[in-house]
Amino acid sequence: MRLHRVSLLGLLACAGSAGAQVRPGIDVVLADSAHLIAHKRLGLLTNQTGVDAARRRDVDVLIAGGYRVTALFSPEHGFRGLEDRSGLPDALDSASGLPIYSLYGGTPLSRLGALDSLDALLVDLQDIGARYYTYPASATQLMREAARRGKPVIVLDRPNPIGGDVAQGNVRARAGDPDSAFVGFLPIPMRHGMTLGELLRLANDRLRLHVALTVVPAAGWRRSLYYDATGLPWVKPSPNMPDLESAMHYPGTCLFEGTNLSVGRGTSLAFQLVGAPWLDTAAVLRQLREAGGGMRDALRGVEVAAVTFTPDAPTDGKYGGVALRGIRLRVTDRTRYDPTKTAVALLAALRAVHRDSLRFNERSFDRLAAGSDLRRALVAGRSPAAIARAWEPALARFRRARAPYLLY
Repeated sequence: MRLHRVSLLGLLACAGSAGAQVRPGIDVVLADSAHLIAHKRLGLLTNQTGVDAARRRDVDVLIAGGYRVTALFSPEHGFRGLEDRSGLPDALDSASGLPIYSLYGGTPLSRLGALDSLDALLVDLQDIGARYYTYPASATQLMREAARRGKPVIVLDRPNPIGGDVAQGNVRARAGDPDSAFVGFLPIPMRHGMTLGELLRLANDRLRLHVALTVVPAAGWRRSLYYDATGLPWVKPSPNMPDLESAMHYPGTCLFEGTNLSVGRGTSLAFQLVGAPWLDTAAVLRQLREAGGGMRDALRGVEVAAVTFTPDAPTDGKYGGVALRGIRLRVTDRTRYDPTKTAVALLAALRAVHRDSLRFNERSFDRLAAGSDLRRALVAGRSPAAIARAWEPALARFRRARAPYLLY
């Protein structure tokens, strides 16, 4: 196994008192590990989430501190996190005057001469805690190119917003290529319980990138902490991730992106809702609450209720301007809630009630579910409990396999 450097002062700071304000990696590197970036020409992969504890942009803080940031890189949704479309071009940051090289449709990294003039690359992105998020893929693409050119990479770590104790859902069998398997390329479960820095340590090892990787941990964070216990301001990691409630449901409800149901895009409650014009909410809720096969067990820690909503210009193109009948989820007990089991139970209930209306986009759903097994099990009528039991051996192996990469 390849070893990775960890900022020692930052790691010691992780053992701070329970009531301490969490400091993200950008604050830790400037206060405790400035030698990592001093007197170097720096590139910075970041977006709107790359801010310090006072919500000041990394790029501004670094430049104000006399550090030489010469190039910016942006992931999906762009440098400001406002875009929800493919093919984002390179751009310019008007505040700093620095070029922004888009890793989501801009100049290919292999042809990017700006990398040659850099001494080190910084990565500061807020991951969401679910396999489907693409920021780890963008960071891994940059790491791979950095390794080819002999450039070190420094990750300014951030908390996992939905905690680091729990791993849930099915596990991707093996690592994919971050280019061809951009969504969910790592061999991790739907809810993985790792920070971005930990994920990139895993990626460096499993993909044999051999990049000189240093992770500066977030000081004061513990695996049991959700984001609202960190004292840090919530900055939407992507346009349709409005708050922590949405993030807690996302490892499950994201699966509905691969169906003909809306997930609430175009509303203020994205990923807290599912709905469609044809949905019989009373019948589906009755199936969830009264049927066997693990349906009721899948509702532990969550409240489900009928709701109506109308998406306004949804970026997924589903039912814009159409009044939808739907189901809203609210977390009532974080310690008992498993969003992946709830999503599977809800899909099974929908299949039972609306066999002729529920549709899977096979390519999209299977990409999210890391293969066709889940879709085929649902179509075959397997119970939610049986589906979840089948995940357990791989989850147990993952919990053991992730241990060497954990920092907290």
